[in-house]
Amino acid sequence: MLLDGRRTRAGLEGFPKRKRRSARENYLRWPVAVDGVRFCSRRMNVSAVLLAGGEARRMGKDKATLLFRGKPLWQIQLDLLRKLGAAQIFVSARTDPPWRPANVHFVADDSPSCGPLSGLAAALAQVRAKHLLALAIDMPFMTEKYLRFLCDQIELGRGVVAKIDDRFEPLAAIYPQEALANVQGALSGKDFSLQTVIGRLVAAGQLQVMPVTSQERKLFLNLNELADLRSSESYSVQ
Repeated sequence: MLLDGRRTRAGLEGFPKRKRRSARENYLRWPVAVDGVRFCSRRMNVSAVLLAGGEARRMGKDKATLLFRGKPLWQIQLDLLRKLGAAQIFVSARTDPPWRPANVHFVADDSPSCGPLSGLAAALAQVRAKHLLALAIDMPFMTEKYLRFLCDQIELGRGVVAKIDDRFEPLAAIYPQEALANVQGALSGKDFSLQTVIGRLVAAGQLQVMPVTSQERKLFLNLNELADLRSSESYSVQ
């Protein structure tokens, strides 16, 4: 728009045409931190929940306190959420964990616990923001840059979920407030699979699907066993 209010288009009146970049191309060009305050470029109202309610049967101990490159997983993931500048940060677990910082809110998994579905339902029921970012405790390769990229895809009433091949990645996704009814409905049924719930949310237009590239797959690696922890120490994520 010109100073006198008249509109002009690129390519006219001496202005060269500029190639439009896709959202993913823009994400690859972003710095790791934008300003440490905004959650995403659209200034959407987003809160976050760290899902830490798993039983860790295969790991044999509480995943949250496992050291990964010198830091406990809970600290790595909470530091990541803080960098994003979330409106609120919740920790969802079966019981209030002793490592929870005082400025992070605790939400108990809906009883009886049905895995991460319970934690997601509990957090969505308490969140005041328009969207909720859910992040698993055992995904230490997830990055601020990728989560900002996901955040920039959301709209009012619609979130975003990544997808690898034919499987959704619901534990690093952003849900709209409107997803609560679907999530609570699943808890009252017999199928507690997040894959099923995500499929319903996608069909209802409440989640956009974002395919994961081959370079991004490492971001979604999770630690289920001690062997995973040992083998992952050598991984690097750009």
